[in-house]
Amino acid sequence: MDVRDKKRIRFIGKILFVLYIAFIIYFLIFSEWYGRSGVTSEYRYNLVLFREIKRFWKYREQLGMFAVFTNLFGNVLIFMPFGFFMPAACRNKRFLSALCYSFGLSLCVETFQLAAKVGSFDVDDLLLNTAGGAAGYILYEVCNAIRRKYVYKKTEKDRGR
Repeated sequence: MDVRDKKRIRFIGKILFVLYIAFIIYFLIFSEWYGRSGVTSEYRYNLVLFREIKRFWKYREQLGMFAVFTNLFGNVLIFMPFGFFMPAACRNKRFLSALCYSFGLSLCVETFQLAAKVGSFDVDDLLLNTAGGAAGYILYEVCNAIRRKYVYKKTEKDRGR
């Protein structure tokens, strides 16, 4: 892979990353589908770790599996692309960076929800979103290792001719 191809892939990664950030901001803050129908008159927040996770699990029969899935797994899944695209679009490719940036973006979203009284500030969401970013980074590393192995085999094959 030459320098031009690497730049092209990095540019596409940056575009996908920006599109993903726009999507996540819309989805987590403004989407009516996700219960963001308007501003409430009071602040809603949870500062006790695992309180909402336990509540969703305890009342899963009453809430329905869709609500449980979107709260517990949706928060992880929605941040996985962030953990995947961040090292692909940026030069800083360390796990700790992906973890910190995932936490930082999640904290910004949760703080905005609290300040704007749209949704609620929830430390469980911070945990789940950060876990999603970490899982996305791990997926990136797995894909990158497979790519490197393929490129190495291809170059070895080309040298042997």
